[in-house]
Amino acid sequence: MTSAPPPPATILVQGDDELAEGGRWVDGRLVYVDILAGRLLELRENTDRAPAPRELARLDVPLGAVAPVHGSPGTWIAAAGTGIALLTQDGEVQWLDRPEDRTHVPSRMNDGVADPAGRFWAGSMAYDGTRGAGSLYRTDTDGTVVRVLDGLTIVNGPAFTADGTTMYLADSAAGTILRCRVDPVSGDLSGGPETFARMREDEGSPDGMTVDAEDCLWVALWGAGAVRRYHPDGSLLTTLDVPAPHPTSVCLCPGGNRLHITTARHGVQSPTPASGAVLGVSVPVGGTEACFWRGGH
Repeated sequence: MTSAPPPPATILVQGDDELAEGGRWVDGRLVYVDILAGRLLELRENTDRAPAPRELARLDVPLGAVAPVHGSPGTWIAAAGTGIALLTQDGEVQWLDRPEDRTHVPSRMNDGVADPAGRFWAGSMAYDGTRGAGSLYRTDTDGTVVRVLDGLTIVNGPAFTADGTTMYLADSAAGTILRCRVDPVSGDLSGGPETFARMREDEGSPDGMTVDAEDCLWVALWGAGAVRRYHPDGSLLTTLDVPAPHPTSVCLCPGGNRLHITTARHGVQSPTPASGAVLGVSVPVGGTEACFWRGGH
């Protein structure tokens, strides 16, 4: 294990976001959300001026995460409000299902991601953090939304290996990262999830995650101002200090050496200049493009 001092993080976007999360690399740009504001944003860095985020959509409900829709540029599948919706190019919201409307406590959708087979996975959480009230959902390519796991609390960071057979999932409130074996054809889980890593209370809570080009897992640690990189065997490889107490998601540029980190001002008693900002950090490994949801056709 190596531990680095605070890295030379560049603030790419000033700390204007209440709860930025869900960073994904899509068509040469960083796409992310400001959850509580219901905003979908993009950041393009290959410009002559300093990069600035552009708002792609704004909803009147929380927006947890999105994935691009295959064959429909500008259209997104979203974990939003109490369910799963399509955000179309003309600004319409088409709901596929709202399963959290049928739960016993007020809840919302949270983080989500598409897998290499083209399905969309997203988690939920109760607004008051009720233990066991969170679930993991899978949206198949025919638009059917299936509850895959329940009894979780705050579901975060679904992240897949490149072959789609392994999914990492965080239950942030429990301080646990789970690893699930996934049938790449059916999307069914093979057996129950196993514990991949567990954080002590003083190590923060696992939040957004991504798998790099070497199949290692990067994890943002809410409350700890840190990002960790784990080997597939569970050993801790690297800890990066982050100049914001609540890093929320991590995204690696394909073929590059830039790690993007979203952060939050939400829940921070003494915000730093980086709280609510998007940061860029140099790292020695790249990532992959975001996968597309292959439904709707």
